[in-house]
Amino acid sequence: MKEVMAVIRMNMMNQTKKALAEAGISSLTAREALGRGQGLVDFKALKGAEQGYEEAIQQLGHGQRLIPKRMLFVVVPDKTVRKTVQVIIKENQTGKSGDGKIFVLPVLNAFRVRTEEEGESAVGEE
Repeated sequence: MKEVMAVIRMNMMNQTKKALAEAGISSLTAREALGRGQGLVDFKALKGAEQGYEEAIQQLGHGQRLIPKRMLFVVVPDKTVRKTVQVIIKENQTGKSGDGKIFVLPVLNAFRVRTEEEGESAVGEE
């Protein structure tokens, strides 16, 4: 089993959820998040600020701007990981900075509370 963790734009949540359901992946968890990628950083200004140049420090402002995002967590059997990732990419890829990131992590075990099922049967669709 694997956990597919995706950080996507807030406005892409509904279409991503719908596309996952249409692909047979209806179980997921979502939460709001704040973050930023390297695309929002002016590295010349950052380097200048690190060197103590006042103009660069002023250009950066008083902190890094964090962008509202949505985080999705989907635990799927190993055979479903590639399909899950492809659906998320297809629905969220605009070609612009901020499209998101996907991480795939190992899951050692899972339990369904209601039935006490364990392993992949606990994460499979009923």
